[in-house]
Amino acid sequence: MDKKILAIAVATAAVASPALALDVYDNNGSTFSVGGHVSVNINGSSEGDLAVGSNSPRINFNFTQDLGNGYTADAKGEWALNMLDGGSNSFDTRLGYIGLTNDAMGRFVLGTQWAPYYDVAGVTDKPIAYATDFLYSNHGATGTGRADKMLSYRKGFDFGGSMLSLGLAWQGATGDPTLLKYDDRFQVTLAYDISDFMIGYALSSGDIIEAGVTDGGMSHAVSAKYGNFGDGLYAAAVYTMNEKVYGYRTPNDYDAYDESIAYEVLLAYGLGNGWNFIWNLENLTEDVNDKTTAINETAIQVEYFVTPNFATYAGYQVDLGDDESVDDDKYLIGARYFL
Repeated sequence: MDKKILAIAVATAAVASPALALDVYDNNGSTFSVGGHVSVNINGSSEGDLAVGSNSPRINFNFTQDLGNGYTADAKGEWALNMLDGGSNSFDTRLGYIGLTNDAMGRFVLGTQWAPYYDVAGVTDKPIAYATDFLYSNHGATGTGRADKMLSYRKGFDFGGSMLSLGLAWQGATGDPTLLKYDDRFQVTLAYDISDFMIGYALSSGDIIEAGVTDGGMSHAVSAKYGNFGDGLYAAAVYTMNEKVYGYRTPNDYDAYDESIAYEVLLAYGLGNGWNFIWNLENLTEDVNDKTTAINETAIQVEYFVTPNFATYAGYQVDLGDDESVDDDKYLIGARYFL
């Protein structure tokens, strides 16, 4: 199988972690692999007691099939694991899609997937412990992280030493029309890579219908990064301007800010011997009236990969003060095993 096509087919599965998987079957253009990771931590905070926790454990099944004439089909199912609560549901869907990739035509994906918006806005979402919380406030419906029920298209244009990447996406209507309904949503993204530098722009737009009232929900995101996370210097930043996209929500109520600004800055340095030292700063603020702040925090973190499949990590996150909760510094130490 063409290794470049296979790399494109699994690219959206790589989120702040090594792209590792256990090959189960590889024969005559068909492959099957199992991936994911298990993470456990000891968590604490200035407002709470020490406790054992987990950090986004998951398992996934990956399939590819060479269709001939330069086309490759792939499918992925991924589920979050409930490792700590006995008797509770063990699995929740994270990803489930089918993709079709061709070097000349690009890549189509249909299902629950990492959105093109995340390709741009997720440049700071790299550390295991603390990073880019604002992306996930309601990402399934608004498509800012893992997007539910999405059709996406990606295409790269090689200019000999640089690459321009285009992303397009559509989500159909979701939600309960009597409470909160997300109407059709659309995304357009552009990213330009040259050497170790990347700059990107993403637009996500669509209507939100709450109690019969229709309003627009839009986000503009710009980002830049330098280097490769975990290998020498990595620097990244993302800045977003939003209308009814980010903020807090309850199951039956829409409570995003009418207008908000969110940003994050990340600096990391990997020594090349498994050690990676990280600092980040994240903020989400309502951009009207008194500028209510929902997230305002910074963290110092360290990761150490004992082997490519086994990592330890620790972090301390300082709450810089906000308007909606008691200041609460957090810390953890943990380990992650990659399948």
